[in-house]
Amino acid sequence: MSGAGLEFLVTQLLNGLVYAMLLFLISAGLSLIFGLMKVVNLAHGSFYMLGAFFGLTLIRVTGSFWLAAAVAPVLAAAVGAILEASILRRVYRRGPLDQVLLTFGFTLIFYDLVKWIWGGDIQQMPTPPALVGTVAILGTTFPAYRLLLIVLGFVLAALMWLLLERTRYGALIRAGVDDSVTAAGLGLNVNRLFTAIFALGVGIAALGGVVAGPVMGLSPTMGSEILIVGFIVVVCGGMGSLAGAFASSLLIGEADTFGKAYLPDAAMFVIYLVMIIVLVMRPSGLLGRRQNA
Repeated sequence: MSGAGLEFLVTQLLNGLVYAMLLFLISAGLSLIFGLMKVVNLAHGSFYMLGAFFGLTLIRVTGSFWLAAAVAPVLAAAVGAILEASILRRVYRRGPLDQVLLTFGFTLIFYDLVKWIWGGDIQQMPTPPALVGTVAILGTTFPAYRLLLIVLGFVLAALMWLLLERTRYGALIRAGVDDSVTAAGLGLNVNRLFTAIFALGVGIAALGGVVAGPVMGLSPTMGSEILIVGFIVVVCGGMGSLAGAFASSLLIGEADTFGKAYLPDAAMFVIYLVMIIVLVMRPSGLLGRRQNA
């Protein structure tokens, strides 16, 4: 392989990792909410969008990207917790159709609110000044900020795994999800636990929106554009499996990047083809548990 060909391959691999980490930030929240709580939340992409626009406003007010990245997810998580506790909780037992209609309504409301407050034009979030340059990797140069996104995704995946698998709070989440009636009988406040899970998933998606801003730009449609791919990641990874969502994000991220590079007119087809192959070979997903009929 020539030097130019190797440089192109390395660049596409790194770009695929960047997109994979952004997909993981939204699919991790989806995996928690959709996979664990069995809630079909079509508004999840809207919280990704809200996080981005909250972050943009905070940057304009404070001038600090890092402060925006810390505060915007908290604000979006607070909005999500309020909606879950006041409205969404009422449709948990009414089937997926009611959940779809309600959360789709949230999506339309958030879309109009963002257009009303921030406008409908595409906006750009500034890259942190300390990460404007490039880094030399395997004979090619790569933007330092994108390299940070790769590191952030891996670090966040490790922290979430530790939270869910190695802490008391993670044990409470698993107990409440596996058998909420028994958990409530043992004194666990299941409603408060589910609100916390929902807020955590929303906050992670909002963080994804903030860090994606300098790379992908901001628009009122950014949530719906990534939501479909996020659901594909969750289904391919396995319902409720955080490790599966991470592995699936890597697979779909690389497939999308190389699909756009080599088959630009059929990039989405490549993603769906990968999904079909995964589900034919493993109907429960890459790391999902088989469900009894």
